[in-house]
Formats: sequence, structure tokens, C-alpha cells
Amino acid sequence: MNALADYLRAQATEFLRALRRHRESGSGSGAGTGASGPGAGTGGPGRTAPPADDVDAVRALRRAARRISGTLHTFQPLLDASWAEEMRPELAWLSGTLAMEHAYASRLERLLQALHRLSGSSAFPAPRPVGPTASATTGTTTSVPVPARPASPDRGSLTVGAAKAGALLDRQLTLARTRAHSTALQALGSSRFHAVADKVALLASEVPLRVTARPNRGAAAPEATPCDPRPLAAAAEERLADAVTALPLVAAGSPYNAQALVHGLSPDPAPHPQDAPWHQVRLLLRLHRYALEALAGADAASTGGPGDLIDVRLLAAGEALDRHRDASEAAAAAAQAARTPRIAPATAYALGVLHADQRHEVEAARYAFQHSWRKEPIRLP
Repeated sequence: MNALADYLRAQATEFLRALRRHRESGSGSGAGTGASGPGAGTGGPGRTAPPADDVDAVRALRRAARRISGTLHTFQPLLDASWAEEMRPELAWLSGTLAMEHAYASRLERLLQALHRLSGSSAFPAPRPVGPTASATTGTTTSVPVPARPASPDRGSLTVGAAKAGALLDRQLTLARTRAHSTALQALGSSRFHAVADKVALLASEVPLRVTARPNRGAAAPEATPCDPRPLAAAAEERLADAVTALPLVAAGSPYNAQALVHGLSPDPAPHPQDAPWHQVRLLLRLHRYALEALAGADAASTGGPGDLIDVRLLAAGEALDRHRDASEAAAAAAQAARTPRIAPATAYALGVLHADQRHEVEAARYAFQHSWRKEPIRLP
């Protein structure tokens, strides 16, 4: 119990420290997630890119919010029930809202790089940069400063539509990113966020643990309240193991899963049904990691990461599942762009090739996950 309380207090302190850094960066109520409002970079006041410290502060806010929310989910029986049930969805809302702008920017960068790799052309709009040097979204596009490379004959048809496909993706995902940025701005300036910050401030000083009732003399003893976090952490690990067992790891054991690719390349606009179990495993793996951090105490919390408290297998598996999520969402974005009305056949063809490429990346990530998961756990020194 002491380790759990120390972990929650440390994450709450990290949250408040990141919030203070965000406010001191001079961005006011801005999200600082990598872009400013429309017209930034034109010399207008308040239109410059956020400083590096502000971007890092928002990233730390997301990280601390995720860890507190995940810990409340796993160890809720040890905490005040009403407080945990009210706090957890608010933290999940905050971390999800702050993550959207970076997700759209990363998706655009991934797709433009894939188009360049597939076609060999350099005539693509530059993705809006992510991180400290990020500039604001504007209505113009520029070219990626990469060496020109002549396309091979079999890439001719793809090269024709690749530039227009990149421009279409740039317009759509930049618009989505701008909207996500506005949503983050509103979230960080809302009363809802301030209420969450106030509760986290209280958590930094006192963790609302569930109190075991003491029966009166002669009264029936109440049901004992658990006080050991290890069974709850073990239950989180079991849920992860069960979810991994349900995955088609035999099919994922091949770097080219033709059956999955047939379904993945379907024109059905609905999300790929095979992706959902893998996304669920990714979430369960994250909860398992946070539980291990909580059991280890506040040492890992002070650095904001698992450090040497988890084995190499979990690190590699988590990275593979992150790539799986990124590739599946990028494939969906390419498919959505291909459904744009009245686009040229060459543009639709390039987007179709891009969609297929990202579904191949999905299968490669599944192969990497099963390859790392079946290894024996190795503790970092």
C-alpha cells in the first residue's frame, strides 16, 4: 500500500510540475502540442511556435495523466470507490484530448514518407513538424527537401498521382490537426480541466485509500477490504496473458499473412475487425507496465518512465504494438482520402498503394510482437 500511495503521489507531483512548466512557458491557455493557430509564422503577435519546454510540458502532462488513470483502474479496490470512479474518466479525457494533435501530425508524416519511399518522387508537401520546432498550420504547402530520385518504369503510374495524393492527405490531416489543436486549447482553459488539476493537487498530498471498517463489539465482522496490491497487479497480468492468447499468433508468426491482408485491403470503410483485439492488448500491456511501476514504488515515477523496472520483452512488445496502432490508423486515413469525391484516377491509385503498404506494416508489427512476446523475459541490468 505504501508503494502504491508513493507512486500516485509522485505521478501527481509530476503532473503539477508539468502544469507549472506549461504556464511558465508563456503560452497562457495554449495547448502547446506542436502548432499554433492559423496564420502562425506570418509575424503576427502570439502566432509563433511554442517553445520546446512547453511541448515537453504537455507531453509530461499526458504521461502523468495516463499513469494515474491506469493505476486507478488496476488498483481501484484499494482506493476510495467514488473518488476513483470520478477521477479516472476525467484523466482519460485529458490525456486523449492532448494526444490528438500529435497523432494527426505523426500520421501525416508517416504517410508522406511512405509515399516518397514507394514512388521515389520528392514533390510532396512537407509534413507539419512535430515537437519543439513545430510551426503553425497554414494554408500553403512546400516541398520536402530530399534528393530527387528518378522513378523506375514500374513506378511510373504511382509517381503520377503520388504528389496529388500527398497534397490531399496534407489538406485533410492538417485540417484535422488544426481542429484538434483548437480542442486542446479549449480543454486546457476549461473549468473541467481546472477541476481535474485541483483533484490532482489534492492527490499529491493525500491518497484517498479505502478504509477498512472496524466492527463494533458483538457485531458481525464486515467483509475484509483488500490491502495488498500484488494480487490486483497479478490480475492485470492475467488479463493481458488471456488477451494475448486470443490473438492469432500462429498467423502472425509469418511476416506475410496473406489471409489478414485480404481482409485488410477490403473496400469496407468500417475499421478492420482484426485490429481491435491488438489495440486491446496494447492497452492491457500499458496497464500491466503501470502496475509494475506502482509495485516498484516511486523510483520509476520520478523519471516518468519504466526505466529498469520491466523486462526487455515488454519494451519490445510495446513498441511493436505502437507501430501496429500507427500503421492501422495511417491505412485508415489513406482509405478515407481515397473516398474523396472527384479525385483523379492516378491519385486514387496512389492512395490505394499507400493503403496496402500500411496494411503490410500492420502485419510486420504483428510479426514483431509475436517474435518478442515468445522470448523469455530478460531483466534490464
